[in-house]
Amino acid sequence: MQAFEPSFFSAKKEEEVVYDEVKKTNQTSQQTFDTNGLLSDMEAERRHWYQKFACCFGSLCVILVMMIIGVSVYFVFQHRSDEQQLIQLRTNQTFLLEENINLTRDNNKLSSDFTIQVYNLTQQKQNLTEELSQVKKTNQELQTDKETLTRQIETMKKTWNEQKLRIRNEYCHRRNNERSSSCQNGWTHCQSSCYAVNNARPPKGKTWTEAQEDCKQKTSHLAVVGSEEKKLFLDNTSWNANGITGYWIGLRAEGRRWKWINGSDLTHQVWIKQQKATDGQCVTSLQNREW
Repeated sequence: MQAFEPSFFSAKKEEEVVYDEVKKTNQTSQQTFDTNGLLSDMEAERRHWYQKFACCFGSLCVILVMMIIGVSVYFVFQHRSDEQQLIQLRTNQTFLLEENINLTRDNNKLSSDFTIQVYNLTQQKQNLTEELSQVKKTNQELQTDKETLTRQIETMKKTWNEQKLRIRNEYCHRRNNERSSSCQNGWTHCQSSCYAVNNARPPKGKTWTEAQEDCKQKTSHLAVVGSEEKKLFLDNTSWNANGITGYWIGLRAEGRRWKWINGSDLTHQVWIKQQKATDGQCVTSLQNREW
């Protein structure tokens, strides 16, 4: 019994060892299998995530590439549009520069013309101012002359009236306390006029102009005949003295017409022998002779 017992315990111990070994081996195999299975799942999941990440990354790359292409295309078209706009802007700039040059030239011309016009107007104003001053001065002088002439006229009128009064008092006599008309001594009365005959013999004779001046000094003029009575009186007083060829009367040729010194025309053409009037000719009267 004692010999069997150690064998049993030895066999049992071996069985336990084997069992332990088998059990440990089985446990190790199970652990290895479980570990391998877990690793496979994790790797699969990791791969799955990697695939998702790669897919997302690829999608992002595609989107990025598309965006880059789109942006590139946009910038290409934008660049072309900008080039066209730049060309248009340069064209507009050139046109505006030319327009600016033209406007500047026109402005300079207008400024020059305006300056010249202002200068001319200034000169005209100065000239007109000087002319106005001269006109005012002339007007003042004329006003002074007018006043002087007015005073002279008044003085002459006064002197004339005094002379008329003196002549009237000197050469007119009273009849029944009434004043009557008469002529100076040596003058002959006919109708309403007085006549004097100057029978100066050569060489004391005078020209027609000198005779008229002599009459003016005597406040008279060469005879003017307006009627047959006066002509007959003039003929009868134009004495045919020795050396006298005629007496000047106030008739002469002007403008190819016979005119009296008072400006009237000769109305009785039969009174004069020479019908054709030649300017410069003067008429004389002599007794028993035609004019």
